[in-house]
Amino acid sequence: MRSLFHLAYHVTDLDAARRFYGEVLGCAEGRSTETWVDFDFFGHQISLHLGVPFTVTRTGKVGDHLVMMPHLGVVLPLEDWLALADRLERSGIAFDIPPVIRFEGEPGEQRTMFFFDPSGNPIEVKGFKDFDSVFAQ
Repeated sequence: MRSLFHLAYHVTDLDAARRFYGEVLGCAEGRSTETWVDFDFFGHQISLHLGVPFTVTRTGKVGDHLVMMPHLGVVLPLEDWLALADRLERSGIAFDIPPVIRFEGEPGEQRTMFFFDPSGNPIEVKGFKDFDSVFAQ
């Protein structure tokens, strides 16, 4: 069964969100009103509503990093991840955790990068050579 996730969360400025998600990340815009906008977030639906973003803390210990919790993210095929990392670097995105290989040579080896949207919502994008290893133990 193939399913899509839907995630709704707050942003402080819909125009800034449109520029970031649409122009920087390359996500197609969907439906919208004066108070929210939907995006195709790499094949999944996110709904960005005007409001106060959720509180985040650096409490997620993963490998050698303490990552922001909670955060949203996506897993991409490695070649798409590399292209997005390049686009973000060329766009001048300030990475919280710059593009890096995590768990190298281990089950679940992955590339990852963390950054924030204009409202401070943390985003992680992972890249895998082989999607069969996403849930490897």
